[in-house]
Amino acid sequence: MNFLRLCGSLACLLSLMLLARCGAPSYSSAIVYPSPMPDSVALPFMPGIVCSDSLDFNAAFSPDGKSFYFTRRLTKWVVLVSHFNGSKWSAPVPAPFADTAYAEADATFAPDGSVYFISNRPRSPADTLSDYDIWRRRPLANGGWSEPENVTVINSDSTEYYISFAENGNLYFASFRAGGYGSVDIYVSKLANGEYTAPVNLGPAINTAGTEHDPCISPKEDYLVFTAAERKDTIGEADLYGSRLVAGKWCPSVNLGKRVNTPTYEYCSYFSPDGQYLFFSSDFDVKWVKAKSVLDDIDRACKY
Repeated sequence: MNFLRLCGSLACLLSLMLLARCGAPSYSSAIVYPSPMPDSVALPFMPGIVCSDSLDFNAAFSPDGKSFYFTRRLTKWVVLVSHFNGSKWSAPVPAPFADTAYAEADATFAPDGSVYFISNRPRSPADTLSDYDIWRRRPLANGGWSEPENVTVINSDSTEYYISFAENGNLYFASFRAGGYGSVDIYVSKLANGEYTAPVNLGPAINTAGTEHDPCISPKEDYLVFTAAERKDTIGEADLYGSRLVAGKWCPSVNLGKRVNTPTYEYCSYFSPDGQYLFFSSDFDVKWVKAKSVLDDIDRACKY
């Protein structure tokens, strides 16, 4: 999710700073995609169901591939879900793990089936910060969800948002925390012995003095797509950029061009679990495009 676009002003960014805020083994490869399916030109995803006259953003399929989650701005941000009933995708309803008492967004699934999302709920009754943290709920044997758990090792006293998993469980996210290259940077927390480690900044090949956020990591951790603003080659308000891991290092990130970028703000990129499509948000809608066309663009442009 893009806080700079959704808040709509530099003042919102400053206030957030002052508040100091994908093919995993369990996934189905048999997602029944709606028509028309895109090729190398991006299309809106499920107009009338996902794309509406409201602000709709972010994308995530359930582990079985039969449910699609996204966020819509109603009176606040609410995570919605559309289910495939065997013949068509249903009208969206609030996700079963959603708590509409708080603003929640950016839902996605970890390889172990847990759902991660951001929320402005307080960490405890004594918590007075109105920032956003990363939370998770674990699936229960009865089909329900555990109580929300704050992922404390990842969160700081500033806002954290937008989560993406590699198939080994490593978690990529964005944060306003101090000590980065710019106001918002991208970090990774590695999964080691079942626990997440202290986040590490992805470094200057990805992060700059501008803003970088909404990371989308490929399952093998060899490609990264993300949003960046305030760069000299940015086409619009903010664009999607890409990088490839070469000899254990990220190559300098490159603008992904007009295939996905417009004069507005592109954000919330996400690889479908089967690797066929890249989803992203733009012009208040969720869009999708063939992933191979974007990865080919990165391969051609991303060099040391």
